[in-house]
Amino acid sequence: MPIPHTTLEQWRVLQAVVDSGGYAQAAEKLHRSQSSVSYTIARLQEQVGVPLLVIEGRKAQLTETGTALLRRSRRLVDDALELEKLAGNLADGWEPEVRLVVDAAFPVDSLMSALKIFAPISRGTRVQLQEVVLSGAEEALEDGSADLAVGAEVPAGFLGDALLEIEFVAVAHVEHPLHHLGRAVTANDLRREIQVVIRDSGLHRKKDIGWGWAPNTVGPSPALIPR
Repeated sequence: MPIPHTTLEQWRVLQAVVDSGGYAQAAEKLHRSQSSVSYTIARLQEQVGVPLLVIEGRKAQLTETGTALLRRSRRLVDDALELEKLAGNLADGWEPEVRLVVDAAFPVDSLMSALKIFAPISRGTRVQLQEVVLSGAEEALEDGSADLAVGAEVPAGFLGDALLEIEFVAVAHVEHPLHHLGRAVTANDLRREIQVVIRDSGLHRKKDIGWGWAPNTVGPSPALIPR
């Protein structure tokens, strides 16, 4: 594996010279001697093989090549700082990754809002998100493939908190005959229609949950009630 000839410290010194406007100012900012800063820049230019700075008057100016490399070097130094920060967070006990399993019935907008709130305080922790159906969330907890799960039931031996209640509403095309009955839709009306059933994503204890039907108080669209 090739070993870089330059160091992060050299690029940091170059950034200081550019941002401060000269070698003397950079030396003061870095608490180093001006000769040390000059030597570092000279050594950096020697190692990359192209001029990075030119002196115009008393001010150091970037060359065209220096401008391009400086831009990349800023990202490089920032990435190194983030890497060290992540290492510190892991040393403090933060997990590098959280495996989150969420039932497909959970509202997507609520899930995205929660992830958005978590992002700025995550301290580098990645979230691995998996969508499941019915028993999938319980199974993920039981087999250890999830650190946190959002599902309809809490399996034995686990703790959980109620988040919200979800109402399932049957829908049909606006021209479907159900919308033109002139009355509330009944269970008998719905039994005659085609139902789309989503398959359980669990592997070991698949559930076959039927649905009861209750008229919605607003209009003819029926609400799905778990049986």
